[in-house]
Amino acid sequence: MQPTRMTIAAALAFALAAFSGAAAAQKVEWKFSSWGNPRAFTKGIEVLAETVAKQSGGNFTITIGMGEQLSKARENLDGIKLGALDAAHFCNFYHPGKNPAFMVFSLPFLPLGEWDVSLKVRQAVFKHPALVADMDNWNAMTYATTLLPQYEFLGKGKPPATLADWKGKRVRAGGGLGDAMEVLGAIKTTTTATEVYTSMQRGTMDAVSFPFTYAQVAYKIHEVSDWYTTNMSPGTAECPLVFNKTSWAKLPEQYKKIVSGAQDAVNKAQIAAYVVMDEKNLPMLAAKLKPVTYSKAQLEEFQRVAGKPVWDKWVSENKDKFDAQGVLDLVFKTAK
Repeated sequence: MQPTRMTIAAALAFALAAFSGAAAAQKVEWKFSSWGNPRAFTKGIEVLAETVAKQSGGNFTITIGMGEQLSKARENLDGIKLGALDAAHFCNFYHPGKNPAFMVFSLPFLPLGEWDVSLKVRQAVFKHPALVADMDNWNAMTYATTLLPQYEFLGKGKPPATLADWKGKRVRAGGGLGDAMEVLGAIKTTTTATEVYTSMQRGTMDAVSFPFTYAQVAYKIHEVSDWYTTNMSPGTAECPLVFNKTSWAKLPEQYKKIVSGAQDAVNKAQIAAYVVMDEKNLPMLAAKLKPVTYSKAQLEEFQRVAGKPVWDKWVSENKDKFDAQGVLDLVFKTAK
């Protein structure tokens, strides 16, 4: 007896359903490396991990290794290249040589103050061939920005009431932001976030630039500080979420769709986390520390001597390595 078309169709449908069910049930666990404790900065990856677990029925999970459990902060890109990590955070100024084009985000006085503008600019610049090449060198791909807020300084000792007061101060400031502070006569260092508290406590560092306000409080820098700047806003940095390209290629398509579809929620949660912390931290800092607020004339002078000159220096130093001018131009073009 020959099977009918209906029987064949039913059999095919059953086989397809069985295949789809098996694929949907495929167990995948990713290892994500970060540093420090859970805080506003880690909200994006926390939301992504919650989303993929929920929408995959627990079959796709992302295990987040906080506190450098899986890798040192400066070695996360190495971990991805070696295949030891599926995903990670990294900060551009921890290792400029590993990600030279990404250092554009640490140039001073870029138009990255407003949340929507900052997100739009960062997403556009991630796609520039120079930044893609940076990540290709580590078998990595950029998924999302952590949207670091503008930096401000917390410090010990005499408050820098004038720009001249920064001369000789030992400051934690990376990338172009560090170059800008050097213009003022400060001595820069790029100490990792987890090392800053001890440096301040021991007196080997006078001032710390961190994304304001969440990072200062998350790392308890206010506990070892006397003053803070309120409106210096010298710049920011980029510490994105990146994926191992091999891990991504192996991920089942339905899981890729979940991850891609979560980007908007990740971005919104990241911004909201910073806003909530500002609402809590600003009153506390004002009550505990001496605020240092600069005049319009002082800020304009700072931008004049440490803005475009630092941009031009960065372009000149990198023009033979990648399209540095094109990367910088894309920042301003997108910001408009």
